[in-house]
Amino acid sequence: MRRITIFLLMGILFIGPSFAQTPKNHSPADIFHEIQKLNFLGTALYIAAHPDDENTRLISYLSNHVHARTGYLSLTRGDGGQNLIGPELRELLGVLRTQELLAARRVDGGEQLFTRAVDFGYSKNPKETLEIWDKELILGDVVTAIRKFKPDVIVNRFDHRSPGTTHGHHTSSAMLSMEAFDLANDPKAFSDQLENTDTWQPKRLFFNTSWWFYGSQEKFEQADKTKLLNVDIGTYYPILGMSNNEIASLASSQHLCQGFGRLSSRGTEEEYLELLKGDLPQNKSDLFEGINTTWTRVAGGTEIGAILDKVESEFNFKDPSVHLSDLIKAYQLLQKINDDHWRELKSIELKAIIEDVAGLHLEAFTTQAFSNPGESIELNLEAVNRSNADIVLESVSVNGEKLLIESTDLKYNELFKKQMKITIPNTTNYTSPYWLMEKGTLGTYTVTDSELIGKPETPRAFKATFNLLFDGVNIPITKNVSYKYGRPDKGEIYQPFEIVPKATSMLKDKVLIFSDGTPKQIPVTVKAHKDHVSGKVRLEIGDGWILDSATQPFSIEKKGDEQTLVFTLTPPATENESYLTSIVSIDGENISKELVTIAYDHIPTQTVLMPSEAKVVRLDIQKAGQHIGYIMGAGDDVPTSLEQIGYTVHIINPTDIDENSLDKYDAVVLGIRAYNVVDELSFKQRYILEYAKNGGTVIVQYNTAGRWADQFENIAPYDLQISRDRVTNENSEVKIIAQDHQLVNYPNKISSNDFNGWVQERGLYFPDSWSKEFTPILEMKDEGEKATKGSLLIAPYGEGHYIYTGLSFFRELPAGVPGAYKLFSNMLSVGKDNLSKKEQIKG
Repeated sequence: MRRITIFLLMGILFIGPSFAQTPKNHSPADIFHEIQKLNFLGTALYIAAHPDDENTRLISYLSNHVHARTGYLSLTRGDGGQNLIGPELRELLGVLRTQELLAARRVDGGEQLFTRAVDFGYSKNPKETLEIWDKELILGDVVTAIRKFKPDVIVNRFDHRSPGTTHGHHTSSAMLSMEAFDLANDPKAFSDQLENTDTWQPKRLFFNTSWWFYGSQEKFEQADKTKLLNVDIGTYYPILGMSNNEIASLASSQHLCQGFGRLSSRGTEEEYLELLKGDLPQNKSDLFEGINTTWTRVAGGTEIGAILDKVESEFNFKDPSVHLSDLIKAYQLLQKINDDHWRELKSIELKAIIEDVAGLHLEAFTTQAFSNPGESIELNLEAVNRSNADIVLESVSVNGEKLLIESTDLKYNELFKKQMKITIPNTTNYTSPYWLMEKGTLGTYTVTDSELIGKPETPRAFKATFNLLFDGVNIPITKNVSYKYGRPDKGEIYQPFEIVPKATSMLKDKVLIFSDGTPKQIPVTVKAHKDHVSGKVRLEIGDGWILDSATQPFSIEKKGDEQTLVFTLTPPATENESYLTSIVSIDGENISKELVTIAYDHIPTQTVLMPSEAKVVRLDIQKAGQHIGYIMGAGDDVPTSLEQIGYTVHIINPTDIDENSLDKYDAVVLGIRAYNVVDELSFKQRYILEYAKNGGTVIVQYNTAGRWADQFENIAPYDLQISRDRVTNENSEVKIIAQDHQLVNYPNKISSNDFNGWVQERGLYFPDSWSKEFTPILEMKDEGEKATKGSLLIAPYGEGHYIYTGLSFFRELPAGVPGAYKLFSNMLSVGKDNLSKKEQIKG
């Protein structure tokens, strides 16, 4: 498990290393805090585009100060960004960021929702965004979220009136929210949704503004604030021992893959909200003024509210269990109200409080991480009553099937334990993120089950319901079946219990580049997820490609073991692109999935089933040089991609760079954002430039402007000013403006056709000014914008060359884009003949 350790010391929660799934023990202060929330019947929904867009300060304030049920609707899962802590990108990055959002909500007290929109990368305007997303589809998802969550107030993170001034996803999130505010209450709009939910009209819609949106602090101070509310989100919670902004800092620090770990802040801090729709509160520090947020808003709720108000006002911090009888009475009354929405929500909250005040510990766990449909597992049940209340465990059911039918008195602090076998039904679905089960489009995920749309993750396959009698009153409490184990270096660990196939296969390389007609050996690794599993592996590929054998048998004795089968693949004689798919056949079942595990200490371990496939490309490509030194930056797969076309890539530890240590390489490449994230480069830059001056080729991939150590006057040997210029349309026209330059002629002739098939974008953070020594090679632009020439710059430096490129090779090479390989090979070949500069690594 990767060691990403977070200590969150707070009364309301504890999240530590490997404890992302550990059941929480609540103090009396925590219980009282939850009773305060139980007595507030108001709901707020915060809406933005990505993980990390949310304002954790306001979400925490609404949840912990106002005590409202508070949700964050993130339209995407952040699939299009980078990962600063590991290798996960694209769909897997979306899974990681989803879990980081859930970790943030566990801290700030909010809930998490999503739409089916894909983060397809940076978009300059909402027009492009909404075309790629399929506006009607995502608008329908926002309407669904409002109808199901039923917010009284909605808060937009971004301004719907400012297209083109920020990320197109940002503006689109606000535009969709504005439309959905009214459509959610229109029975003619998205009427198919009304089979599973009702129409709903929120009372108010706000824009969470600040001086930044006005351009400066001075302009904000002069602005008309008639429709602005402001709240102090720096409030201190004595019973939690923390301020709101401390909780918010801890919540946002869960976004580790985006480098959002930060120091806590304390003290008064203002947040501003501009009213966009609905009536303006007279009290401009109260978003809910005039909205009934008491139990009287529910028919039959007055008596419930009276009981729970009494519990709150007379709460016994020394012995919360004295309130158990009142809480049970409130629960009984709650079951009689006709309002399904509030009955279901408040029953969940109330049962959790009853469980806490009774000191109940209820648990259902296995001692194995996963199983398969049709298999049997040992299930462990535990129950402890740590109060003097009369509590009887009447029965336990798993997914509706009663397993334990003899009733048991839960006497004070006596552990009830029971172990039994359960069989996984053959119809049980495999565990995997529901939005990845079917192939989607560039802009949207495909989700066929409408009940899943909007949920943050796939519901767990197995739940245990403990049917309890509290003084004769039946109260069922449901727990997810989990996997529990211990490690000497970490202690007790909880993970989700997963359902997986009997075996899965993996193709090591996701892109296979054939630079000539030479066959390649293709290893296929089969992993067993049960004992004594055997079958066949079949490879499928398009016309023109030849396999030495279509199928091979495998047999594995122990669960967790692997067997590697080797196939030989011969490419076509001419350029060709196809996909190679690996299919495991066991007892008549065909499994074309690879099992991927995402394991970090700050999130629950994730099991993801991805297509077991690789893109294969027959490419006529030439190269000069052999040995490439690569300095990793924020993380990318470029080294693996270069090895695919025959280069020998050596990963360089920046601390090892010294005088002449780079001379053995034919070229030195710096990974994406290397100068932003590798502090050591500030001390090693002179050696890198000296290498170029002595005849080497240095290639620097994109960095974000100015985010490097102060020691750098410039990351290039000549003046080079990096801007925020980017071309986000991957199909934008590219003009070669230096037709005679060796960079587009040797050893591969580059034409406009080599920019076909690019993915997600052309590039980002292009320089917008440079010294005369640099030669711009390409020109490109997005629709309606001025052309930029800074995507690829080259300058001679001494006897060598310095190249800066903002082209998104880190996306194109792993995607197997042929033209990107040719162009990168040309950059590596600058100033060389067809022989390697160094035939072997020296020293």
